[in-house]
Amino acid sequence: MNSNLACQEDTCDPRREEVHNGQVVLMAPSPNVNHNSILSNIFRIFDRYLEKKRCKPFMNGTDVYLTENDVFVPDMMVVCDRSKIKWNGIHGAPDLVVEVLSLGTAKRDRGYKKDMYEKCGVREYWIVSQKEKTVEVYLLEEGHFRLDGAYSLVPEEILRELKEKDRKNIISEFQCSLYDDLTIRLEDVFDDLLEEI
Repeated sequence: MNSNLACQEDTCDPRREEVHNGQVVLMAPSPNVNHNSILSNIFRIFDRYLEKKRCKPFMNGTDVYLTENDVFVPDMMVVCDRSKIKWNGIHGAPDLVVEVLSLGTAKRDRGYKKDMYEKCGVREYWIVSQKEKTVEVYLLEEGHFRLDGAYSLVPEEILRELKEKDRKNIISEFQCSLYDDLTIRLEDVFDDLLEEI
């Protein structure tokens, strides 16, 4: 979290934390470069689109106070209800939350955090896999998340081998449900990533 729950002084332990059901949970170590690149790419898409609009995007580092016992730090989010935005974080459910999976976060992002985002009313939830280059989009319907789609970036070398009619069947973009005119292109989400060694 931005400010360690145990104290409010600058000399406190700088480790990043969240609160899950009243228990302090240490977050994974600092994310790798590809994690941050994906996050920056997604933030840039929303930041440009939302310029001069009521909704506001936030990147990693902003606390979200979902309940008295649950304080999360999502990788990225969009908040449309400006009354939820306070000096120390977001108080209430964001409209959109994006979590980029890391080895240390995948279980929580797919488990407890997803369940709490659903319970608290997050309208759209993305789980992004940097390794698989996929985006899973969950939409809140009647109080429960429904998988709207799982979108995969097809590598260029595979695209070149496909026949043109097969290339036309590949889904390379998806619509953000919050906005009628915001199309997310997978190549923009996964742009400029480094090869893993």
